[in-house]
Amino acid sequence: WLRGFWDAFARGLLTRMSGMSSGAKIAAAFLVATGLAISGYFAGKGFKEGRAAERFVTVKGVAEREADADIAIWSLTLVSTDNDLGAAQAQLKESHTKTLAFLQERGIPRETVETQNFEVVDRQADQWGPQGDIASRYILRQTLVVRSDDPRAIMAMSQDVSALVEAGVVFQSPMGPYSGPTYLFTKLNDFKPEMIAEATRNARAAADQFAQDSGAQLGGIRRASQGVFEILPRNPTPHTMQEGQFQKTLRVVSTIEFYLTD
Repeated sequence: WLRGFWDAFARGLLTRMSGMSSGAKIAAAFLVATGLAISGYFAGKGFKEGRAAERFVTVKGVAEREADADIAIWSLTLVSTDNDLGAAQAQLKESHTKTLAFLQERGIPRETVETQNFEVVDRQADQWGPQGDIASRYILRQTLVVRSDDPRAIMAMSQDVSALVEAGVVFQSPMGPYSGPTYLFTKLNDFKPEMIAEATRNARAAADQFAQDSGAQLGGIRRASQGVFEILPRNPTPHTMQEGQFQKTLRVVSTIEFYLTD
């Protein structure tokens, strides 16, 4: 706009120079030349700055940490079957008592164990079930849920659950690829600041290398995206879920755009 202003001003001034004295003409010509020079300077500067704003590099910075789960949740579904409802109930009650004793012997207080989802299935009443004589008419299920802030203890117990099976306790495996305790990591916020700082440093190092290779200088940040924090299994294997592993890998990928200058 400045260049346009001076062009219009100059044309108007030149049309009036015919009636001016020679001294006035010289002054007017000097004024026009100075204005055009100034407008040209700012126009060139704006063009250069515009080009500089278009020069940037996009890089990604990664940061990872290893961490152990701090919460464990273990669901145990007890099952009993019999053709007599009373007998099935007695079996389930005995399994319930043995399981609580197993947990208490290993340091899990009774009050921390929650009983959930009591279910009775009468197979004879199921129109889609088997017809005729049924060896085990009744199926009873009950779930015990253990929540602990000592995941290592829960992990040790889950590896010793065969002791309950030997004592006659029958479990039902849950649906899905994993049937053991669920291990949770709830302290991600404690790691976020330092991981974001590290990801930014790694991104800047990558951008600086790119700038050196292209003969440019690295400028400030144009735009930054923190990315999503992920909690991954530390030892990934096919069909592995991070909830099933005690040891975790924390990961964040930040995407950052840096200006490039001459």
